[in-house]
Amino acid sequence: MARDYYDILGVSRDADPEELKRAYRRLARKYHPDVNKEAGAEEQFKEINKAYEALSDAEMRMRYDRFGEAGVSGSGAAGGPADFGDFGGFADIFETFFGGGFSGAGQGGRRRSGPTRGEDLRFDLKLKFREAVFGGEKQIRISHLESCKTCSGSGAKPGTGAQTCGTCQGTGQVRRMTRTPLGNFTQVSVCPTCGGQGQIIAEKCESCGGRGQNQVTKKLKITIPGGVDTGTRLRVGDAGDAGQRGGPPGDLYVYLFVEEDSEFKRDGTDVLSVFTISYLQAILGAELPIKTVDGEVLLTIPPGTQPGTVLTLENHGVPRLGNPVSRGDHLVTIVIDIPSRVSAEERELLVQLAGIRAEQTGKGTIEGFLGGIFGR
Repeated sequence: MARDYYDILGVSRDADPEELKRAYRRLARKYHPDVNKEAGAEEQFKEINKAYEALSDAEMRMRYDRFGEAGVSGSGAAGGPADFGDFGGFADIFETFFGGGFSGAGQGGRRRSGPTRGEDLRFDLKLKFREAVFGGEKQIRISHLESCKTCSGSGAKPGTGAQTCGTCQGTGQVRRMTRTPLGNFTQVSVCPTCGGQGQIIAEKCESCGGRGQNQVTKKLKITIPGGVDTGTRLRVGDAGDAGQRGGPPGDLYVYLFVEEDSEFKRDGTDVLSVFTISYLQAILGAELPIKTVDGEVLLTIPPGTQPGTVLTLENHGVPRLGNPVSRGDHLVTIVIDIPSRVSAEERELLVQLAGIRAEQTGKGTIEGFLGGIFGR
């Protein structure tokens, strides 16, 4: 039994688009095959993508809520709304009993032999942390179907053409009357001679073997906008498989996955990092160089800085997707390095400071002195 898409993503049925996106990104990071090598992780990853693709599209989500998985499967999920006007849903039921489509109301189940749009393709692309922050151009290699240049996509040998199928007379279908307890029904099935095309190619193109298309691998340059994150989907129009019989090509959807960084983490448009300073720098204050996604900048450490203090470097975060002028901040969490051992000279100075501190606070030990400084 198919799992509910909402259950797969772990969200309620009234989840808004942002909640869906957050759930998808979290699960995609967890189950991506390059990260999770456990058995079943890849299948789980595919389920997560399938669920998010359906629920992230408002129209497909509406169909899923009304009809379940049947409302978004097949042609409905790949290229547009399911063709309920052609009795597609009911035809599936009758095919189960009678082995073919059914007719009894208009042209139900008729196979179209005109131009058809090509299939959409998917490509998963890994990005480094800084590539996701600032964007840029990436060159990828994709394998897709292109119209045969020799026959211009007709599948026929140059100088020849297709002929009308004599079995189905060009309809692409064969019909057979069947008596059932519910009455007489006309079974409609794909013509076995022409495969539903309505035409037969007597002399096939040698370049494509009569298919009208060839599998081609090509390089493609795509632009990554600054601010993307794991789960961001980019659409490259007309870069999918070529259409048939003069139909338009499909699109290419590039799904982005951002690699972890050893120095930085990300929270929305903010960049997070940890910075270690000495106890003397914490006491006296300092101006120290710190790494950011923009390179090194000076960070001001105020005197008396406490462990766990978060300092902000404004406008050194991630550009907002679609508005690169606006950026988040870089949030720096301060860690203070208190040495476990000190030299005799350092100890003497600390003892002197502790004595001064004792007169002020009544705490006469080094531990008491440091504790007073750091709020312990």
